[in-house]
Amino acid sequence: MKKTLAILLSAVMMLGLLAGCGSKTTEQPSTSGTENTETAALNVGVFYYDYSDVYISSVRSSMDEQLKAMGVNYTNYDGAGNQAQQTDQINTAISNGANLLIVNIVETSSPDAAQNAVEAAKTAGIPIIFFNREVSDDVVNSYEKCAFVGTNAPEAGHMQGQMVGEYLLANWDTVDLNGDGKVVVQVDSYTVDFDAANENTDAYYQMAGVTRLSAELSSGGKTYIFLLEDPEGFEAQTGALQYLDGTVPDDPETTDADWREMVYRWTDCPVLTGLDLGGYEGLTLMDDVTGTNQSVLAHLYVGRRGVWDEKQVPTYEGCAELWDTLTAGAVSTAAE
Repeated sequence: MKKTLAILLSAVMMLGLLAGCGSKTTEQPSTSGTENTETAALNVGVFYYDYSDVYISSVRSSMDEQLKAMGVNYTNYDGAGNQAQQTDQINTAISNGANLLIVNIVETSSPDAAQNAVEAAKTAGIPIIFFNREVSDDVVNSYEKCAFVGTNAPEAGHMQGQMVGEYLLANWDTVDLNGDGKVVVQVDSYTVDFDAANENTDAYYQMAGVTRLSAELSSGGKTYIFLLEDPEGFEAQTGALQYLDGTVPDDPETTDADWREMVYRWTDCPVLTGLDLGGYEGLTLMDDVTGTNQSVLAHLYVGRRGVWDEKQVPTYEGCAELWDTLTAGAVSTAAE
């Protein structure tokens, strides 16, 4: 069982290290012919914070594929952004015989919800794995059969810096436009939830992120290339992106632009996926979990800023060259 749980934990990690309406559940008993005794004995409850989340829907599809391939019996639960509903679902799953919980927790503003889920699992004597939406170390450490799988925001920033550094070293003569031996690249990170119905967004970080991003976009700022987790929400709220062919919507405030024609998936871009970004290794309570940092970025989308004022075009000429280099050979699958 320990080995099987370790494999499951790795499977969750490989699903992009996971970044969601009603009280719906979906039961999917495995039909794989490769079931073994350990996986067949598993009855897994997988709890998503909200099916309607743009990103989480793709995560759910990938998770389903992984669990089916492993011959695992599982049931999906939609928390629909309601923590009370998700808590009831967890208790119901345990009552129905679930012997492993994989939880994308709804409530992140306090540790109480996650701690309650841990206590329920602990009482039942079954493992619980949290993923994507971070829970505190105190919660994870409160139970020996609890683990968290997710990304590290500061590490993502370091990776972005490393990418920029590697590009500059390889393309110095191209990016040093005035030949003074100096190139300045600024990497900004904005934490903004474009889902207005999400009651669990941290109000402080939301206000700070919206304020900074709005100031950057309205002032003709210098941010040109965006790495986006929710390109649909970003474009709907900001109207800041240009089409992949280099054109821009006639009026970003009134045009119903199709965001799918404005972005590449990270995995669409051979140059980006070809970068050596190293790997990660995290010791869990069940086994070592390792992977590539490329997998951390695999679920992101890449888009660039639209320029409507001809006077600003020279400002972004060097940025446009960087975009062309990073997206060389890319074919967008965003509409798929």
